[in-house]
Amino acid sequence: MGSSSNTNTSGGGSDKEEKEDKGKGKDSSEPSFKEGDRVLAYHGPLLYEAKVQRIENLEDEWRYFVHYLGWNKNWDEWVANDRLLKLTDENIRKQQELEKNQVVDKTVKSGRSTQHKLKGANADAKADKDDAKNLVKGKKRKTQPGTEEKEKRSSESLLVSQFPLTLKKQLVDDWENVTQLGKLVKLPRSPTVDDILKRYLEHRAKKDNKINDSYAEILKGLRCYFDKALPAMLLYKKERDQYTEEVKGDISPSTVYGAEHLLRLFVKLPELLAFVNMEEDALNKLQQKLLDILKFLQKNQSTFFISVYDDRKGADGSKSK
Repeated sequence: MGSSSNTNTSGGGSDKEEKEDKGKGKDSSEPSFKEGDRVLAYHGPLLYEAKVQRIENLEDEWRYFVHYLGWNKNWDEWVANDRLLKLTDENIRKQQELEKNQVVDKTVKSGRSTQHKLKGANADAKADKDDAKNLVKGKKRKTQPGTEEKEKRSSESLLVSQFPLTLKKQLVDDWENVTQLGKLVKLPRSPTVDDILKRYLEHRAKKDNKINDSYAEILKGLRCYFDKALPAMLLYKKERDQYTEEVKGDISPSTVYGAEHLLRLFVKLPELLAFVNMEEDALNKLQQKLLDILKFLQKNQSTFFISVYDDRKGADGSKSK
């Protein structure tokens, strides 16, 4: 009992010291990254350049809220320390190696998957055409309470998971040229969005040995979406003055802008498709067609996209011819 009393007395001191030590440990545990740091973040099997926007400590574990550079804010998320790498030359090489391996893996698999893509296509032609018309009309989808998020995730899945890797890099380069370097896409572009969509329709007609009405309707819808979405959500702040100069009167943005801004529309499509009135199976078929258009852009990437941006300043700087 005596020894127990002594233990309690000393134990009280130990408890106090232990609490102080824990407090010190928690305060002295510094996060690996700070707000504003540019990093490489794992998303699936690949690494993407990102920026740490916020940090927090939950139960002695640091978490980081990151924005993937060149991607819509819908992709922003909280990640743990093991999802992040410092932006070093060595880690950039690792990022490139992962992308290369992913491309090789998809190339091997594509031979088997393409054999089944057109199966039952003729039987579905009428349904596809009706679905495409829904895209053109932009009808809102009816949802039951509690199912909206589930359906939205479904509408994103194919376009997000199968977005071509080289086009992802194109988006990041585009973001960096405009927002970080203050450069602009020189307008009018050649080919324009209108030209690209016409070329794609010709490409499909040769491939299918006929003009496919459902693709024609989808391209009509894409053109309509592009013209409406460009001033509302596809321009960076530094590009707005240029838009005002180039798009006047009855001029359609699709006859002025090119592949760079069309690709930005594809990033926005998942959230736009969440409001299209269409059954999930039909929506998946539509996304397969949109992915085919993306692959056409990828195949013609060196022709459709510019490699050098205009060095004149954006909205917050002076212009130079």
